[in-house]
Amino acid sequence: MTGPDPVDVRLLSAVAEMGRAAIPDLATRLGMDVRDVAARLAALSTTGLPLIVGVECDPQGIRNAVAAAQQWAAQHGAASGPHGMPPHSGPQQVPPQPPMTSGGPSTPQHSGPQPMPPAQPMNSWGPPASAGWVRAEQPLAPVPQTGRIGSKLQVSGPDGERLTIGLVEVVDPADFLFTAAGHELRPGERAVVVHTELTNRGQQPLAAPPDQNLELVAEDGSTIGKAPVSLSSRPPHRAGVQPGQTAGGHTIYVLPEATELTAVRWALHPGNPQFTLTWDITEL
Repeated sequence: MTGPDPVDVRLLSAVAEMGRAAIPDLATRLGMDVRDVAARLAALSTTGLPLIVGVECDPQGIRNAVAAAQQWAAQHGAASGPHGMPPHSGPQQVPPQPPMTSGGPSTPQHSGPQPMPPAQPMNSWGPPASAGWVRAEQPLAPVPQTGRIGSKLQVSGPDGERLTIGLVEVVDPADFLFTAAGHELRPGERAVVVHTELTNRGQQPLAAPPDQNLELVAEDGSTIGKAPVSLSSRPPHRAGVQPGQTAGGHTIYVLPEATELTAVRWALHPGNPQFTLTWDITEL
């Protein structure tokens, strides 16, 4: 009788601690390969443990990838294989078998062509450089998310970014905090302070300050960028968030006193709504 696998025990301990987690998050937390974590969890779920291994996707993105793979196969006159790629064409190479002998051991005699090395598994849907090319290790484009003050929203980017951003607090107006720090507001201006927290769930550091693309959205659709000031009573964000770390900070805005604000908006890639998070603040 063999004892439990220590890696499985470590993995289950992390699952029990987190309760619910994505497989990439578990892999990052434990320093393991994502595929190894997925395979172990799938195997453990069949042993009677109270463990459910699920999957989540962007349904439309998956349908687009499947349709592109099927279209490519149809254009090339071949049925798609398990990865949406045409099967290998040409004669099959069968490894030669050693001759049967009735005596002692002998050296196998190889005749005919040598066997082809096994093909590397395709890691794609559709042919490279086509519209259907999607690398498996890259996440699908996320759907824009919205929330309210107190909400934590998640975004995954095309370069492996996996971030969670929470809008903790919005102080509006924050004139007393602004002036207490020694700053002056001109007549007709007001200050706003936004407190956010960012958790880096990916495997690479975030080099920019977490609030680099954080802005306020006015009722007329215009945006207000952060002011180049900081408050001693409300520490600002610092540049750089390492994988697995959470960083918080405060962002200061100066805007016309009469401006009506509707939202706080953060973008992983400015100008791309697929990587944009929005918090509704109309109830302030």
